Amino acid sequence: MATKTQQPTKDPINIVHQHAILCETIKKETLNQKLYTNYSINPFRKLYTLTGKPNSTHDSADGDEDPQFLKIIRRAHKEPEKKFIFPQTEAQEIGWIHKPLIKQDREDRRLHFPRQNSEITKYMDAAWRLKEQTENLQ
Repeated sequence: MATKTQQPTKDPINIVHQHAILCETIKKETLNQKLYTNYSINPFRKLYTLTGKPNSTHDSADGDEDPQFLKIIRRAHKEPEKKFIFPQTEAQEIGWIHKPLIKQDREDRRLHFPRQNSEITKYMDAAWRLKEQTENLQ
């Protein structure tokens, strides 16, 4: 046991164990590593096209369109409701289902409350209209 004046002794570093740990780490990395070779343009960035030189033949030649690339670009410009079945974030959950849950029936008095005019509301509407007209004339 070490006292206050003596420092505790450390175990020496075992090089064999360190090498085994390194080999195991490399083995795990190579098992989970995926080589990505399918490169394309990022569909979420703006595409800025530059006009070519007027006498150049390779700039004016029409090439074949890549249908996979066009599909990715079109999907990137869709709304989230059309891209995904379910919301991807908590913020998307608000307003995800924007259609009413039940069909609105104007005849059902429990759910539909139309504006009702009484004598007082008709009087105040006329008073407000008169006030606006007099202010516009001045």
